[in-house]
Amino acid sequence: MQLRYAATAAAIGLSLAGCQRTAYNNDDYSAPPLQAQPVPSVQSSQLPPTTGGASQFPAAPTNAPNAGNQQQQQAMAASAQDVTKESMVGSWKVSNGGASCDMFLTLTNLGSGSRGGTRGCAGELTTMGSWEVSGKQVILKNRDGSQIGSLYKTAASRFDGSTASGQPLSLSR
Repeated sequence: MQLRYAATAAAIGLSLAGCQRTAYNNDDYSAPPLQAQPVPSVQSSQLPPTTGGASQFPAAPTNAPNAGNQQQQQAMAASAQDVTKESMVGSWKVSNGGASCDMFLTLTNLGSGSRGGTRGCAGELTTMGSWEVSGKQVILKNRDGSQIGSLYKTAASRFDGSTASGQPLSLSR
């Protein structure tokens, strides 16, 4: 009986020991105040008049790089191998514009596709939330459901394609 009381007292003593308050003197850890610095005088003047012509701005970029990308996508689509959703499930190594990261694909439904995500990726792939298979094409989507990339099966464990902005993209195991 006394052993029971001793064990209870020890348990209460240990639990109360964790409730002690420790005070710190924060004055020892504060940085010294900064010294005021002189401020230079501000000058003002009128800007030169504008010429009014649009020639002062560079020409807007064209979509010529995407035209080559579309031709490449069409060539991949023509020679693409069949793909099933089940064969895509799992972990993939991603190469995107010279950088590498990881992609994980599941069969869990999310909107019109299946849940997926990336780790360590940059750019558009950081927003990936879902994916789906459409014919021989694998479509990657962001969390809003907008397409951020597409891929075609080019080898047994390899998919090649591009992001929506035209960056080359490949998956491999």
